[in-house]
Amino acid sequence: MARLLGSELIKIKRKMILFLVFLGPFGVIALEAVNFGVRYDWLTGVYKDDLWKGLIGEVSMLSVPTILIGLTILTSMIANIEHQTNAWKQLLALPISKTKVYSAKFLLTVILLLISCFLLMVGTIILGLALKFGTSIPLVYLFKMCFYPFLAALPILALQIWLAITLKNQAIPLTVGILGTIISMYAVAFPDWVPWKWPLLLNEWGKPIFSVIAGILLGFIIYLVSILDFSRREVK
Repeated sequence: MARLLGSELIKIKRKMILFLVFLGPFGVIALEAVNFGVRYDWLTGVYKDDLWKGLIGEVSMLSVPTILIGLTILTSMIANIEHQTNAWKQLLALPISKTKVYSAKFLLTVILLLISCFLLMVGTIILGLALKFGTSIPLVYLFKMCFYPFLAALPILALQIWLAITLKNQAIPLTVGILGTIISMYAVAFPDWVPWKWPLLLNEWGKPIFSVIAGILLGFIIYLVSILDFSRREVK
């Protein structure tokens, strides 16, 4: 698996994929910097009881659609490396199981998105310090709001990588991902069982961890089903 991951990293080295990993969190932080720069007095008045939590909440609202559209684009670009060169048949002709090939691409996407979440966390701290919110940073809360939405979105990631790898026409997974992102923006009113609501960390119990647990479990189930499907497919 380590060798496969190394191979995947070499493949994406000259692509725009790594740039997108940095672009997502940078874009969110840049927008919040403009937001607070333009409405500083009003926002600091609204969040005067806890400026850091106010900033983190604002960042979190932008990060959810960014994560969903980001994973859609990343999965499509990673899978399309083989689709563009018709290299799936040659890749799978090697003495490597289909399961490991598929898992390497899935794991690579997870690692890249975790890096984006970490960069978002670091960027939020830098922005808060630049805004002179003090050094009493709620690190646990910040960690949750940066990483929990991604963990809750694992079913969507598993679905998108499944579609991107099994379908040569990337218009289909991209359309599904874009529609899912739009749905998530209005998912507050949806029932708790809708996966596109889970990254918002909202549920009737008021506990974000429930959305995370549901995301991890369903994500693992979809991942297993997708591996089974991929291993049985005849690759052309």
